[in-house]
Amino acid sequence: MIVRTSLLAAALAGPLVCSSCKSGPTPIDLGWLYNETAQNIGAARVPVVVLPGILGSKLKNGRTGLKIWGSFTFGAADADKAAGAREVAYPMGDGVPLLELRDDVVPNGALDYVVADIGPFRNIKIGAYVGIMKSLAAGKYRDQSLGESGAIDYGGQHYTCFQYPYDWRRDVSESAAALHEYIADAQDKVREGRGLDPGTPVKVDVVAHSMGGLVLRYYLRYGPEPLPVDGSLPELTWAGAENVARAFLVATPSGGSADSLRQLLDGLDLNPLFPNYRAAILGTMPAIYQLLPRARHGLVRDGVTGERIDVLDIAVWEHYGWGLADPREADVLEWLLPDAAGDDDRARIAKEHLAKCLAKADQLFRALDRPAVPPAGTELYLFAGDGQVTPEVIEISAEGELRVIREAPGDGTVTRASALMDERVGGEWVVGLQSPIAWERVQFINEEHLGLTSAPEFTDNLLYLMLDSPRP
Repeated sequence: MIVRTSLLAAALAGPLVCSSCKSGPTPIDLGWLYNETAQNIGAARVPVVVLPGILGSKLKNGRTGLKIWGSFTFGAADADKAAGAREVAYPMGDGVPLLELRDDVVPNGALDYVVADIGPFRNIKIGAYVGIMKSLAAGKYRDQSLGESGAIDYGGQHYTCFQYPYDWRRDVSESAAALHEYIADAQDKVREGRGLDPGTPVKVDVVAHSMGGLVLRYYLRYGPEPLPVDGSLPELTWAGAENVARAFLVATPSGGSADSLRQLLDGLDLNPLFPNYRAAILGTMPAIYQLLPRARHGLVRDGVTGERIDVLDIAVWEHYGWGLADPREADVLEWLLPDAAGDDDRARIAKEHLAKCLAKADQLFRALDRPAVPPAGTELYLFAGDGQVTPEVIEISAEGELRVIREAPGDGTVTRASALMDERVGGEWVVGLQSPIAWERVQFINEEHLGLTSAPEFTDNLLYLMLDSPRP
């Protein structure tokens, strides 16, 4: 049996259910449970926006139409080849800020299923974010994507559910800035459907899974302002909170994931269904560094001295020869930087890009870790797993090899403490949660990272809070 524990792999590990293996009482029909409320809520219904996590949006080349991520079929980008690797990787540029590095990749819709149709693997579908959409369907939410694709005929009724696709390779704060425009567009559609005047206040609920929760948290605090290029912090305005009534974070690694470091070092190999995403390819993507743990929590340690290792320190990556600083990745760098003068020039550009990604992650952490309470009218809810054994502490050998030396309760990917952003980790233990996030309510569910979105307990509690629970 293969156990997937990383944030990247868990994003693809759709729930596999064996009905004959299940025991216990038959779960209640949640559509029946909420049918009366859902049918009669009328104009009082608060629209919902859904944010997937990393890998949770389809990507394509906006100029050529080439599929980059989400459909592994003949003709899609193949990261095992030079041309495909360049399509998948985030662009690198000598002396150019991350915000200004652009390519032709654009989001191409939310990822409900991963489709594989390569060689002997024909018509294979792996459930991705279909669980959340089924949960909302039980509450009679009308999804824009499903309606516009013709999958469901809503009889002309206006949409109340919107799936936000984004380029998950890019800096989290950039995705949050783009979310601002997406929510504004959704609000316009709701006003039009309800016959409201332009400018009439319309708040939305947001359900965000995994890394999508980091995008949502940044958006609430800073609205359309991405992280400044000069490394400073933006003003804490709560501009995004003006548009959000209830923010539901689901399995979000607010404190990072110790095992996310492994993918930056080893790459992502999901063969035989998918291409092999080498470490140098993943290492170009700023967002993956923003899933790393905080140094102050002491979750990455030196196997010789026992001291904490700051994985945002470029000197650490150069010392161990990790990721974009790994000389063994020279062949991939040749794919990604074919116009460079030679190996030395490619290595220099790659290390500069690595330094920019690490600095941007540190900047994001400082922006998100400020203790702050959202304004009245905006509430933060957390759904997290705490019944699965989850990697927590990683030890680094003298040769730079990783080994998990401590596990903790979580969802197999994100620990309970990370989801809570519990600042007691690595510090003095006191009674009562110490977190910079002002949670309105926390719900723990014994499920794995993606399966949590399909759990009846999740659907039941989410629909109650969205449909039946009194609002401020």
